Amino acid sequence: MEFKNVKIVVYVPVSHSDKIRDVLAKNEAGHIGNYDYCSFSCIGTGRFRGLEGSNPSIGQKGKIEEVKEERIETICEFSKLDKVLKALNNAHPYEEPAIDVFPLLN
Repeated sequence: MEFKNVKIVVYVPVSHSDKIRDVLAKNEAGHIGNYDYCSFSCIGTGRFRGLEGSNPSIGQKGKIEEVKEERIETICEFSKLDKVLKALNNAHPYEEPAIDVFPLLN
């Protein structure tokens, strides 16, 4: 099965959501027809605990943390995915960002 586009879903602290949306758009994600900066988002609570060897940017190692996060969804051409993911990982405040990529059928 072939696909041209993917959907990228990323979870980010609300304090960084505008920055992440901007990075996605500037790296050519979020183009739909004659529009750019296209995305959808919703707010929720992210939970995690840093284990031995972690370097959490929020909270303390060994302690369960809760963070107000935004789930950002956007579309991206598969051919541009590597570029977008590299920029996204570089801009994201977390040591290990939660990023999902789903192929979209043509």
